[in-house]
Amino acid sequence: MDIFSISFFLTLIVFSALVLIVRTAYVLRKRGRVASLGRSKPLKVMVVAGSGGHTTEMMRLLGSLSPYYQPRIYVLAETDKMSAEKIAYFEKNRKENYHSEFKMIKIPRSREVRQSWLSSVFTTLNAVFFSFPVVFWEKPDLLLCNGPGTCIPICLAAFALKVAGLRHVTMVFVESICRVKTLSLSGKIMYHFADHFLVQWKQLQANYPNTLYLGRLV
Repeated sequence: MDIFSISFFLTLIVFSALVLIVRTAYVLRKRGRVASLGRSKPLKVMVVAGSGGHTTEMMRLLGSLSPYYQPRIYVLAETDKMSAEKIAYFEKNRKENYHSEFKMIKIPRSREVRQSWLSSVFTTLNAVFFSFPVVFWEKPDLLLCNGPGTCIPICLAAFALKVAGLRHVTMVFVESICRVKTLSLSGKIMYHFADHFLVQWKQLQANYPNTLYLGRLV
């Protein structure tokens, strides 16, 4: 068994144990809580940015959203300076003439480029540790992400808090437009936990029936 397989199974074991714990808490504390459909106040959105083209795609998606989706809390890796610059530029140059509320929060990166898979298990767990207070104190209504590795710790924290009955966060995962037939690694994980999983190619939806195809989003 290679190092990748070992690190993957170690991560899966730790993740499964955590899910089992919070799932048990959920069963004990569940109150049948359902989000209100008649919501009139703005929707607080937490957006996970990522290196490469992830942040660019996310900015395009956010550009089509109305002022209803604010304040926006951007979560990014602490070493991701490029995403921070893109976010600042995007918010400064929004077309709508209204008061825009946003802030950026940095967390440890789950995995650096060329980092070994085995050591990434521990850095990911470290990122998860920092993600729980971020989600708990910011209390977003909607969590929006499109595949960077940074989204996994944040989504894991949101999922754990939701099933434990501490905070209901709707998770929406938008798979990158470059994924035509297969999901990204983050997508394969979030496919089982996201409330809504959006894809941008019909071929991809055909391979993963629990996704939603809405055409090109970015």
